[in-house]
Amino acid sequence: MKNKTLTQKTRVTFDKEQNKINFPQGIPVAKKEEKPAEVLFISSFPPRECGIATYSQDLIKALENKFQKSFSIKRAALENGKHTYGAEIQYILETDNPKSYVKLAKKINEDPNIKIVLIQHEFGLFKSNEEDLMTLMSTVKKPIVVVFHTVLPQPGDSLKQMVQKIIFIAEAVIVMTHSASQLLIQDYKTPKEKISVIPHGTHLVEHTDKNILKEKYQVAGRKVLSTFGLLSSGKSIETSVEALQTIIKKHPDALFLIIGKTHPSVVKNEGEKYREALEAKVKELQLQDHVRFVNAYLPLQDLLEYLQLTDVYLFTAKDPNQAVSGTFSYAISCGCPIISTPIPHAKEVLKEDTGFIIDFGDSQQLAEKVIALLDDEQLRKEISSNGLHIMAPNAWENSAISHALLFEKINENIALEFKIPEINLNHFKKLTTSFGMIQFSVINQPDIASGYTLDDNARALVAMCQHYELTRDESDLEYILLYFNFIKHCLQPEGYFMNYVDESKKFTGQNNQTNLADANGRAIWALGYLISLSDILPEKLVAKAQKMMSKTLSNVNKIHSPRAMAFIIKGIYYSNRQNSSVENTLILKHLADRLVQMYKHESSQQWQWFEGYMTYANSILSEALLCAWMAIDDEKYLQIAKASFDFLLSKIFRNSHIKVISNKGWLHNGDEITTEKIGGEQPIDVAYTILALSRFSDVFKEDNYLDKLEIAFSWFLGKNHLNKIVYNPCTGGCYDGVEENYINLNQGAESTVSYLIARLAIEKARQNKEMPQKATAGHSKNQTKNQLITL
Repeated sequence: MKNKTLTQKTRVTFDKEQNKINFPQGIPVAKKEEKPAEVLFISSFPPRECGIATYSQDLIKALENKFQKSFSIKRAALENGKHTYGAEIQYILETDNPKSYVKLAKKINEDPNIKIVLIQHEFGLFKSNEEDLMTLMSTVKKPIVVVFHTVLPQPGDSLKQMVQKIIFIAEAVIVMTHSASQLLIQDYKTPKEKISVIPHGTHLVEHTDKNILKEKYQVAGRKVLSTFGLLSSGKSIETSVEALQTIIKKHPDALFLIIGKTHPSVVKNEGEKYREALEAKVKELQLQDHVRFVNAYLPLQDLLEYLQLTDVYLFTAKDPNQAVSGTFSYAISCGCPIISTPIPHAKEVLKEDTGFIIDFGDSQQLAEKVIALLDDEQLRKEISSNGLHIMAPNAWENSAISHALLFEKINENIALEFKIPEINLNHFKKLTTSFGMIQFSVINQPDIASGYTLDDNARALVAMCQHYELTRDESDLEYILLYFNFIKHCLQPEGYFMNYVDESKKFTGQNNQTNLADANGRAIWALGYLISLSDILPEKLVAKAQKMMSKTLSNVNKIHSPRAMAFIIKGIYYSNRQNSSVENTLILKHLADRLVQMYKHESSQQWQWFEGYMTYANSILSEALLCAWMAIDDEKYLQIAKASFDFLLSKIFRNSHIKVISNKGWLHNGDEITTEKIGGEQPIDVAYTILALSRFSDVFKEDNYLDKLEIAFSWFLGKNHLNKIVYNPCTGGCYDGVEENYINLNQGAESTVSYLIARLAIEKARQNKEMPQKATAGHSKNQTKNQLITL
């Protein structure tokens, strides 16, 4: 079947010895480097000890870690005359000096690179100087985004007018809860389209064992309750202290940690009066053995560890208008079951079994809820898991994406480009025992009860071979041998593989209920990839792989699964690069011809595919035929490979996004794109697409494939329909899927290995781009006809 895209007069040759494609190319024109747009943050910043200072620092760090060349960030520190800043602070706004507002506005207007100004607004930061702030805002000739950390209900006329003026000047406003958004709409008459709800960010946490942390901080054997934050009377910590009298009667091992310094403004106005009152109450109630003050502004890592060792977190703030709390968010992200007073944030989050809400100042209610949680370890685990799922979308990485999308919307010169994370093997290795890679994970904790699969260990072998090929890290060899031995364990005397193995290393009954063809195909792909690296891997290992592959290939003609056939073609292609075999080449040709026959039977001008529907791992079919062409030089393989792959890409790439076929409903011939299911997108499908894009890019040298390669990888980093990260840079794991309204937070073997395969493919593409191979200038006269192809 002739495809219009194959009629270009481009002469292409495949050099078997060098294993590369050769054809003439023009010299690409380098793109002009332009200075990225700048976003100026006006906020408090460390070393000022202030919740908003920490908030801004964490947000900026996330923005700078997530994006590159998209925009840069400048900082203007809100200052009350006490702090010394480093070079990272470009401007100072003296909040008690009206002239400072005018001066900063002038500097902003004079700097052509500043395209957006973002102001973190809290009433305490601009106390008695709100008019000066509005002078600055009205003078600045750049789009302004205002983040309201507090939105007060039922405002008086003066407050309402002041907030409305700020909103009127602003290009956009950000709030952190939906209840705050509703207040802006109802009480301040703010246009809905001007408001973005971006929840308070929180940190991704790797989740260290609770008992290990309790030993570290000398609280082993205790049931730990905690609260943290800058101390002030508004925290109402006395509510928890009073509740402790009842709690210890049932749980005498309970220990309450009060973590944090006194708020600087409180110290300025009243000294340590509030802390001393709490200490006096503890002594009066004879609770010295059950209360510990951690009087410090803790480094982030220490704080997160304290929260991870906490059994129940207590939030007793008494201000009903406190819209949001960073301390509350951090506690949930560390897996703490929460008991909270009914601030708006708590009412939005603590539902559907994610925690308990008590009345303001009610120590009796608090005691009852604490006892209920300490009595029931399973309940604590369930609440912890539910809380993690609720809070995960609010990770700082996701907050950064939401902010960046708003910047992109405001300024047309901002085009978002995700920064590719460093390679991280932590979770990959955490999933691996001395026997093999565990199948599933609960969040990021491997679930040994789920057992093992050939599928996962075959993919893991490919990934670790990729990693060793790129890095020559000697420690990889141990893992390569381990995954190889698992594949060997699954090989049966008849020459086929079992797939499912339980934690006792025994084959399960699931092997008798499931078609094992695809798993067998993946094992052959992995063996072939290993053999292809015979120049750098131990000879004995390669010899064992060759022997095993020879045995398994004797059965492949019985396989009819198109994807299994495709994996086998890839395996033989790789193996033949180092160990060419006429017999194996004939098997490859036989399987490739069967794929060709499937394509001819099902394809039409409107449906250029191998089946009457698209399911999972679609790209492997087109890639396999391209491998067949590279092995045999039969032009029909090349033509069908490109026609089918371009057709597939037309179905899964739209509006600079990739959306792979949903496992909630396959795409059938005749279906409209609009009938596709939302959600059900798997990392493995994106990874296979990236592998295919990489190979098609190598062969055809089309920018279109390279562009799509970057787009596809960005799916893991947040460029998906939820605009949420799928790869977790903290653990090195990958979430199990993108559903309609949420990310599946479990980080199992399939998803984690798939991400790593994709990440290593990107790394290899980067290296190839930095060190491009020179096209061959001339061709040997005795080249065969099929080695010189006119497309």
